[in-house]
Amino acid sequence: LTPDEARKAGMNPQMFNSFLDGTKSAIEMVAIANACGLDVPETGLGFPPCGVDHLAHVLRPRDLGGQLDRRGMAETVSSLERDGRPVFRDLRWGVYVVLEAPNDYAAQCFRQYGLPTDDTGRFAAMYKPFHLIGLELSISVLSAALRGEPTGATREMRGTVAAVAKRDLKAGEMLDGEGGYTVWGRAAPVAAARDALPIGLAHRVSLVRDVAAGQVVRFSDVQVDPEDGIVKLYQGLIAA
Repeated sequence: LTPDEARKAGMNPQMFNSFLDGTKSAIEMVAIANACGLDVPETGLGFPPCGVDHLAHVLRPRDLGGQLDRRGMAETVSSLERDGRPVFRDLRWGVYVVLEAPNDYAAQCFRQYGLPTDDTGRFAAMYKPFHLIGLELSISVLSAALRGEPTGATREMRGTVAAVAKRDLKAGEMLDGEGGYTVWGRAAPVAAARDALPIGLAHRVSLVRDVAAGQVVRFSDVQVDPEDGIVKLYQGLIAA
C-alpha cells in the first residue's frame, strides 16, 4: 500500500507497526495456543523463514530436523530470509497448520490426498494463501449465537504476551502499548512469565524504575492500580 492508500483506508499506523515488530504475531499465536492447548516457545516466537512447500519440514521437532523445541508448539514462519531476500512461495498473507499423523493410516491418507509432507510422511501441512481477517469474524459470531459453539475453547492459560523494552526506558516514562515506541510483545509460557506485564496492559502506565532495552517489563516496574478490574482478572487467570 502507498501512504495515500493507507490514509484513505483509515489505517492506524501504530497498530500496523505492531505487525512489523512481532507483537501481532505473538498475540495471535498465544491466542491459538491457549485455545488449542499448545505450548509457547520459552524464548518467544522464532519466525523461521519458510514457504508453503517446506512447512511440514520446518515446523516439526528439532530431533527430527525441524525448528520446534518439541511437539505441540505454536510458531510463526517468516516471509523473509535472514538476509532480507523474499522466501519462495511465502505465506505473508496466508494461514496454515501442520499435522502429525497419529497412526500409519493417517500418514497414508496424507500422501493419497496430496498433502505436502516432510520426508518421513508423518507430518503434513494444510494452508491457504490468504485470510480475510474481519470478513471471517462473522463465522465465529454466528457459530456462537446460533449453535452455541465457540471457535476455540480454552481449558487453561498456556501463554501470555510479555511487554519487552524496545530501548532503555527511564523511571517516569509512560508506556505507549503495542506498536509504539517503548515496548513490543513477546510470546512466553505463563509459567515463566507470571510477573511480566502483558502487552495489553502496557498502555498509558508509568514506569517506577528503569528498564533496560530487551528486558521484560514486570508489574513491579510500573504503576498500576491493583484493584483495577482488568488487572485483577488477568492476575486471576495466570494464577489459576
